[in-house]
Amino acid sequence: MSWSKLKQTLESFLCPDLYGRVGYSASSYRYLPDKAGTCYITVDKKNVLNMRDVTSLVRWYQTEQEIKSDPDIRIPISDETIEAVRKETKGAVPEDRLKVIARSRKITVYAKEILLAQTALSKSNFIVAANTFLSTSIEKSMESDEILLNILALVDRRVGKKRILNMSEKMKLKHPIVQYFYELRRNTL
Repeated sequence: MSWSKLKQTLESFLCPDLYGRVGYSASSYRYLPDKAGTCYITVDKKNVLNMRDVTSLVRWYQTEQEIKSDPDIRIPISDETIEAVRKETKGAVPEDRLKVIARSRKITVYAKEILLAQTALSKSNFIVAANTFLSTSIEKSMESDEILLNILALVDRRVGKKRILNMSEKMKLKHPIVQYFYELRRNTL
């Protein structure tokens, strides 16, 4: 599918309140096979997502320690997670320390997922991700670990108000750019 047709199809799936506000563009390098395409997603004519641009409005993490030390990241810790740490340490660790250990472990996993998603995003081709989005269900795109699929699904008109409101807990564990588009969509409700 040509880029113009793909862009037109993607824009036809935008929810009515975001139509005209969210825009897509992509570039690719025909004669340089080692250069992947770059995607741009704009909101209100501002470049919000440029996969290779560090001046983007969304924070890009370089290391796991940046993620761990970011005070804006809130990781919910369940009682089951604390209980698993308690069993692993055989009850030798004080109660308040169990929460710290469980949170630290969960943030480490979260940090690795974010860095992996950012790496995949910087290497991905927007056109391939858009075609994948158009050929899979909304549910698969929402549950996917791919950032672009999450973004495209969040701004889709087929995702209703109730579903958007019910996914607030899941969004806390997503990449900041996905959280940005979730808030953008939630503010249109």
